[in-house]
Amino acid sequence: MGPPDLVVVSNRGPLSLSTGADGQQIATRGGGGLVSSLGPVVAGSGATWVAAAGPDTPHEVVEAEGFRVRPVPLDGERFRQYYDVVANATLWFLHHDLFDLARRPHLDRRWRRAWDAFREVNDAFAEVIAAEAGPDATVIVHDYHLPLVGRALARQRPDLRTAHFNHTPFCDPDALAVLPEDVAAELLDGLAGFGACGFHSTRWSANFEACCSAVLGRTPATFVSPAAVDGEELARVAATPECEADLAELDALVGDRHLLVRVDRIELSKNLVRGFLAFDEMLHEHAQWRERVVFGAFVYPSRETLPDYLAYRSEVEAVVARVNRTWATPGWTPIVLDSSDRFTRSVAALRRSDVLLVNPVRDGLNLVAKEGAVLNERDGTLVLSPQAGVWDELSGAALSVNPFDVAGTAEVLNRALAMDRAERAVRAKALRTASEARTPAAWLDDHRAHARPAPPEPPTG
Repeated sequence: MGPPDLVVVSNRGPLSLSTGADGQQIATRGGGGLVSSLGPVVAGSGATWVAAAGPDTPHEVVEAEGFRVRPVPLDGERFRQYYDVVANATLWFLHHDLFDLARRPHLDRRWRRAWDAFREVNDAFAEVIAAEAGPDATVIVHDYHLPLVGRALARQRPDLRTAHFNHTPFCDPDALAVLPEDVAAELLDGLAGFGACGFHSTRWSANFEACCSAVLGRTPATFVSPAAVDGEELARVAATPECEADLAELDALVGDRHLLVRVDRIELSKNLVRGFLAFDEMLHEHAQWRERVVFGAFVYPSRETLPDYLAYRSEVEAVVARVNRTWATPGWTPIVLDSSDRFTRSVAALRRSDVLLVNPVRDGLNLVAKEGAVLNERDGTLVLSPQAGVWDELSGAALSVNPFDVAGTAEVLNRALAMDRAERAVRAKALRTASEARTPAAWLDDHRAHARPAPPEPPTG
């Protein structure tokens, strides 16, 4: 087989790679929203997927589960600087507008060394892509970890048709000013080195264009293409014996009560704490829901190498414990917190939910809102923050909630739980129609259609 005409690139690949005790490679299907969205249409297509490989994982090409994965070898310390210090502790906070500016970030000499490592990792990805891609191939690079690949790759392989897709929000020019001017310019010029840059929402695209205009004096080509759910794959998971068993367990737990659900990573942008405080407020203000509703929180840890995330998980657990101490009665636990990261249980919860709460502070898209609409079997109501990119598609059928307004969220939860059957059915049908309007294949086709050779590099000086 010749060089691929499609190369997909991301920090984390579609396979989880390890080495067994006998020295043999072990490859299993990986998780994450990108793999869920693109995996079914990339697997078996002949495409190559380029992804990071740490010091303890295989560095040669792996073929399994229909994927051909080309790892990028990275030593542990360089990967830590690139991933923990810059990508997750700086760029992720920047784009989600979550810096506590009185205290962070600290962009000192150590951070500058981390930025150098970030550039080196992006350059390493570019070298591997340049070696792998066939003539005039299409290269799609995903997310905020790899913004500098575009310029580096264009210098080596100007024949390639390239696009970058950002899965987070994109900050506005005022927020970008946190970065040193040379770093901001390098970040944006790296992205401008792609043929086009894609986003889930016009809001994030507009912010990116405004940043480029302010810093670079030019606006790269952009496109908007919200990710789609794979309805067939979700239906397959829902039909498994494991998911049916999880659903039966939930039915036994909830009984004839209402079920309020959230399915999230335990991360700062998802706004878990305010959601639990709003539930507490609702129980205080609307006594009829005491012992009549269970809040099932199917959430799993994320980025626990970062102190902020460890502290946030502790806060989540403390708030849940306090709410349960306040309201629990024999036979009724108000909040059931499940951090087991079991996908079939999450699917069962989305099937069984009467209300789904999606209240992020800021989110690039939020695929769970669509997954819930496709999976739900009870005409469930969606309570959704307009700060999620998916609001653009689902606003007509969801109930809006200000993610910062705890009292307001409590009232919206009360409204959702009390909604009559006819309105629930109308809203649920509209949610499902909107969520099924696009497919993963159409999403990938958008990437291909907008990928193009990189524009000429602007003159220096």
